[in-house]
Amino acid sequence: AVHLHGSAGYPQLLLNDPLPPPVLFSRGHLGLLEGRRVAVVGTRNATATGREAATRLGADLADSGVHVVSGLARGIDGAVHRGVLAARGAGRPVGVVACGLDVVYPREHHRLWGEVATVGLLLSEHPPGASPLPHRFPQRNRIVAALAELVVVVESRERGGSLVTVGAALDRGVPVMAMP
Repeated sequence: AVHLHGSAGYPQLLLNDPLPPPVLFSRGHLGLLEGRRVAVVGTRNATATGREAATRLGADLADSGVHVVSGLARGIDGAVHRGVLAARGAGRPVGVVACGLDVVYPREHHRLWGEVATVGLLLSEHPPGASPLPHRFPQRNRIVAALAELVVVVESRERGGSLVTVGAALDRGVPVMAMP
């Protein structure tokens, strides 16, 4: 589906954002944005311990009925959404991607994207066919932050996308936590 800023169906959460996407493309259940939401972010080059912690956190949040927002990237993002999908609770995955909804990136997440779109929600501000250009990832991270009631960082480098999300969250008054 296509949602224009200010039109019926555009997510209420993003209407008054300082940098709202003018157009939002979605696959899945947009109504999930009305539930409890936690964003979980972290490095693409995650350790095994970090991936396990993210998977467990995703499952625990989903089992508590909390929807989990992430960027569907390699590492922490993919691990947390796998945890959500393995859970039995009412929490669902919400993926915000930096390309068109028909351009799976990274390619190895093809199945994961399909599962997220089927049981959860997949969002992008980029039209079909848009490739994952480097500048689109920080743009995506502001949407991840804007959709969250809380941002949790599982593993991060000193500089990187997860800290862009943290900055965007702090700018929006969204609390930020880190897993030890």
